[in-house]
Formats: sequence, C-alpha cells, structure tokens
Amino acid sequence: MAKLILVLLFIFLHGVDPAPTPHSSPPHACDASNPTTKLLQFCRTDLSVNRRARDIVSRLTVDEKISQLVNSAPGIPRLGVPAYQWWSEALHGVADVGPTPGIRFNGTVKAATSFPQVILSAASFDSYLWFRIAQVIGKEARGVYNAGQAKGMTFWAPNINIFRDPRWGRGQETPGEDPTVTGAYAVAYVRGLQGDSFDGKKRLSGHLQASACCKHFTAYDLDRWKGITRYVFNAQVSLADLAETYQPPFKKCIEEGRASGIMCAYNRVNGIPSCADPNLLTRTARGLWHFNGYITSDCDAVSIIYDDQGYAKTPEDAVADVLKAGMDVNCGAYLQKHTKSALQQKKVSETDINRALINLFSVRIRLGLFNGDPTKLTYGNISPNDVCSPSHQALALEAARNGIVLLKNAFKLLPLSKRSVSLAVIGPNAHVAKTLLGNYAGPPCKNVTPLDAIRGYVKNGVYHKGCDFVACSNAAVEQAVAIARNAERVVLIMGLDQTQEKEDMDRVDLSLPGKQRELITSVAKAAKKPVVLVLICGGPVDISFAKDNDKIGSIVWAGYPGEAGGKALAEILFGDHNPGGRLPVTWYPQSFVNVKMTDMRMRSSSSGYPGRTYRFYKGPKVFEFGHGLSYSTYTYHFKTLAQNSLYLNQSEPQTNSDALRYALVSEMGRESCDLAKTKVSVVVENQGEMAGKHPVLMFVRNEKGGEDGTRVEKQLVGFKSIVLSNGEKGEVEFEIGVCEHLSRANEVGVMVVEEGKYFLTVGDSELPLTVNV
Repeated sequence: MAKLILVLLFIFLHGVDPAPTPHSSPPHACDASNPTTKLLQFCRTDLSVNRRARDIVSRLTVDEKISQLVNSAPGIPRLGVPAYQWWSEALHGVADVGPTPGIRFNGTVKAATSFPQVILSAASFDSYLWFRIAQVIGKEARGVYNAGQAKGMTFWAPNINIFRDPRWGRGQETPGEDPTVTGAYAVAYVRGLQGDSFDGKKRLSGHLQASACCKHFTAYDLDRWKGITRYVFNAQVSLADLAETYQPPFKKCIEEGRASGIMCAYNRVNGIPSCADPNLLTRTARGLWHFNGYITSDCDAVSIIYDDQGYAKTPEDAVADVLKAGMDVNCGAYLQKHTKSALQQKKVSETDINRALINLFSVRIRLGLFNGDPTKLTYGNISPNDVCSPSHQALALEAARNGIVLLKNAFKLLPLSKRSVSLAVIGPNAHVAKTLLGNYAGPPCKNVTPLDAIRGYVKNGVYHKGCDFVACSNAAVEQAVAIARNAERVVLIMGLDQTQEKEDMDRVDLSLPGKQRELITSVAKAAKKPVVLVLICGGPVDISFAKDNDKIGSIVWAGYPGEAGGKALAEILFGDHNPGGRLPVTWYPQSFVNVKMTDMRMRSSSSGYPGRTYRFYKGPKVFEFGHGLSYSTYTYHFKTLAQNSLYLNQSEPQTNSDALRYALVSEMGRESCDLAKTKVSVVVENQGEMAGKHPVLMFVRNEKGGEDGTRVEKQLVGFKSIVLSNGEKGEVEFEIGVCEHLSRANEVGVMVVEEGKYFLTVGDSELPLTVNV
C-alpha cells in the first residue's frame, strides 16, 4: 500500500501520464456513483450553465481559483473536479501537438484521420465539405476522449487569420486571403466540430461535441521575418482594413458559428497587445458580437506583455491588463505565478478572477464534463472504432481530390495514359509521407506517398530524389537528366516542406529553394516530351519560369494534401479524378519580396505600394486568386436578376468627397438590409468529355473599380460547387445583399453602401446591378 501511495504521489507531482486501461473512463466530475455529488449545485443538470459555473467558483479558495487560470489546470479533489488541459489541437485532424498535449495516442487509439492542410481544403471552395471534415474531427476527438486518452475537449482551431503576405509560414493553416472564404470556413468548421447542424439551427446549450477556438484575434500574420518576431511586432492597421479585412472572419466565427473559444494573438495592434485590449475582447467580441465562451492567450502571450513588449511595467500589471481586458485563461504559467501578488497589490480583484473562471467552467459544463460519466451521455457511444473509420478516411481522400489545383495543362498533357510504358518520378517530395501532412498534424491512419500511389498505375516507374532534401543545396542534375532521357513520361514532385515554411518561420523569398529550378529546367530540357511539375507546398512560389516553359506541359499544386494526398494526386495525374480546385490565394512574383512584410496596408498607394491580395493588389501575378483548370471546359451565362435595381430608402442620404450619395449600413437596420437583396442564377455547362465537380465563384466590382485605391478591384460575394456530367447543364443561385456584399469601409472603418452601378461577374460573364440611395 505504501508503494502504491508513493507511485500516485509521483504521478501527481511530476505529471506522468500512465497509458489508459481499456476500461478507463474519461476524466469527469459529478460521478453519479458518489452520493455526495447530489448535494452540489454545479452537478445539477436542471440548473442553467451559468448558475452551475457560479456555484463551482463560489466554492473555491483564492489559491484554487488562481490555479485554474492556466491551460494545465490542476484537479480539485475535494470537489471531485479532475485536472483539465485547455490546450489541444485539431487544425486538420486530431493531433498530439505541444509540450503538454491534451491528446495522447498512447492507448487503444494510435492515430487519427489526417485531412489536407487547411489551405488545400479551402481550394475546394466547398463549405459543406469543410463542415463534414470538422464533423469528423469533432467525432474523432470525442472518440479519443471516451477512450480515456484526452485531458480536455477544447481545441485551438481554426486559424482564421487572413493570408495577407505570401511569405507567412503559417499561411498554410488558413483558408487563404479572402475574408468571405475565411469567414465561411470559420462558420463551417466551428459548426461541424462543435456538433451543430450545417445551417446552424441546432441547439447546443449543453451538448457541445467538442469546443472550437477561432484564432488568432486579431491582425496576426507575421511570425519571424528578418529578425522581427510576432512577440514584439506592432501591427499598424487602419480602421478601414480592420473593418473590411481582418475582423470579418472573427465576427462570422462568433455570430454565425457560435464558437465557444477565441485565442488572442501575440502581436500588438496599433500599440495595444491583443490580449490586453478591452475594446477587442470585451466591447467587440462579447459586447457587439455577443460572444459566449472563453478567451485564451496564445502560449506565453501574457508574459511577453511585460518581458518583451514592455507594455506593462511589472508582471502584476500584465496580469491586471489581460484579466481586466477580458481574457480568461493563460496558455503558460504566468497567471499562476503572478496573480496572487497582483491581488495583494490590489491591481486585480477577486471579481476579475471570478469572471474569468465562470467563463471557463461554463465551457467545461457545456461539454458535458460535469454531468457524470460522458460515455453514458450524449456522444458517449462514440468509440475508438470511430477513429480512422473507413468513411473518415474516404472523406480525407475526397477532400484531397477536390482541393488539388491544375495550374497549367498545355496540349492537354494531363491526364497521363495508364498504358504508359515507362515513367520517371523525380523530386525530393515524391517519397516522403510526412511532408504531405503539413504542420499541426497528428499520426495519420495510413501513409501513402505520391511515388507509391503512382506505382499503382505504372509498374515500370523509375524514381530519383534529385535533391536529398527540399532545401536542395546540392542537386544530382546529371543522374536525373539521364533517367529523364530514357523515360516516356516524367513527373517532377518538388516544392517546400516544414523546413521552409512553418510556425515561427516566414520565408524571405518566393522562389523554389536551392537548386530546384535548375533541376526542373534541366530535366524538362532533356525529356522526350513535356514534363509534369507537381508542387507540394502551402504558400505560393514564383514558378514563372515553369509557367512560360513549353517543355513543362502541366503544373499541379497539391498543397499539403494529408494522409490520402498521394492517392488523390495519382488519381488526378492518370485521369481517375477530374481536378476542380481553385487557388485561395494570389501567387505573386519574386519581386513582391521588395514589399515589407511588416506593412499591414491592404490598399495600394500612389507612392508605389502595390496593395495586397486580389482585392487591392495592383501588380503582376504568377497566378490569380481563383485560378484553376479542369480536364473539362465550363461555360457560364447569367439569367436575368430578380431585380436589377435596388433602392435604399434613406431619409437623409449622405455624400462623400466624390459627390457620391451613400448610406451607412449601421443606420439601415436589419429589416432594410433584408429588403435590399436580390437573387441571381447562373447556368453552368460542362462542355468537356469528363464529368467533374466545379466551384462557381461570383465576384462583384464597382464601375469605378479600384482606380482610387480605396475600393476593391473586385470582391468575392459567393461560391457554390456543382457536379456536372460531360455535356450537362446545371444552375446555381446566389443571393446578393447590398449591406453584406456591396458595402465597403470608409476611412474611419464604418461600412457604407455607395450609389452607382456594380457588376456581378462569373468567369467572363457579367451582369449589371444598380444601387440607388
């Protein structure tokens, strides 16, 4: 008995995680087998979540309260409350990431479905696909928890920052550069993960499948560039850019997705640390957007307010700044170390701490973790057998298929013939399974490299790495050329990996690393026929040399396509799947590196600043946002609008400096905005020989375009996918709202609708729409 006590004491003190037994239940409070729990109000499921949370907090000592303000929250044995880990990751699959992972693959569950990295899933432009992916991730998370292999059910995803600069190492984690796409992704992901319905009409008050956390709030998109780090970066952002670009995805995440978590970012915005900004966390998120959930810091983001940014004069001031701003939990140990002294110095009150704890315990209650054994409640029937199930793995394959983008296909080089006599596969990314996953990935259910999948089609395939690593400081050009000369077809699989782009590492240029270009052009020149170039990477690369080279017949962007990416790529190369993905980011030329990454301005300027993203950028492009080819040709034509003139009945319309009449969206009200809508249908025809799934993107532009640098060049207002057989026609309908789709931010960040003519565009088809104020 004494030995057992010592072992248990060791585990308590050192945090050792014993492997769960097959029959161990997940950690939870309010165990029905313990009769004393019936006397505790926080265990009563007939009471409101808020009342139960307040009851827990009221029973805690000051020291116990402070202990709960960090991500690794210890248990409270006297109340039967288990330890809880707030930090778990599920960006594109359940993952065991971080120094204290909330998820462990050390028991019955050894792996989880690894979907494509988010940037590739975004290329499908399919909100329902995103929802289904998140549904699976949430279900597998619950399966891991029910198996006793998780210490929490709060997942710090999705990353919904705008991919503003192509050099950003974490751009791969995001849905791209467009606020409309990013907002739609946020809503779909949150609803899917948390157990909501696709339309968001399900009641989730006490039955979250898992908790989603939209990050990083806000204007965060620089990690480490030329010695400038996210820890000290002060993002200077105009009110117009905040209102029109950086904030809309978070607003959607909260208002429509009903996310139960937000993470505040490391960086400062206009001088104020995000985690210490009451206007951001309390007045905007909780006040204007009615956020109901918890707010966490990024890891050690509280400590840097004092240690690195010098914003706070003492550690206690940093604690006071974040708690009074509205932050609830600190990823790290700073609040555990300094809150007591901040309390003693009267820089924070116990009321500030209670406010944070009520938010934290409310989320745990909503997850069902204070309702007794979770395996006997809602989601309790999800088992380890549901993790890596055949249907989940099939969805990972579908997602990779639908995201991969065909960038170039001269002379219809692709698809390759399945009767190819010989094929050479060359490149450092051809036979490395881990590269397919991207960052924030857990162990996948299975691994199939592109080379393995290609060999399933062509038995006589010769492989050469070309470079030992993606950095390609040395290239075996002569050996690769010799192999290419003797092959009927050549596929080069090149690009980047996590040694080139990742968290805490931004790129300094947009070229392929090392001698990759030399290898590609030498092989292409020596090959008998035009070669296929496949790029595995998250961020854009300048491949103008390949785009303009006739010896490089086809270019495919495969992102980081996840565990099934190798198979999906091979299916596309050999015509078993018709590609339909479209780029969710602009691909810039190498000259864009002359633009400082620290310049947060979206709009172009007369001084030569080119602007950013397809909405404002005035400059050369390698590939446009939304570019993507298919093995079929699709045509579009508009049906007439339900209304081609929309009237905003404003009693006192205002006039701007251009003498244009405009209306303030905030003064129009919901009813007026609902009336100022019209529907438009687009007929899509597949004129090719293959059936395909095709994303239809609708843009709007003002007749003045972006000529003055204040208005967008064009703006995506909707996207829908349609599946068409060869020769088949179909129809997609979009609803266009003046307030949501035709408004823009003025110089003080207020959304306005200007009178005038607008044009709806799909492909080369255009339809005029007039707005009268």
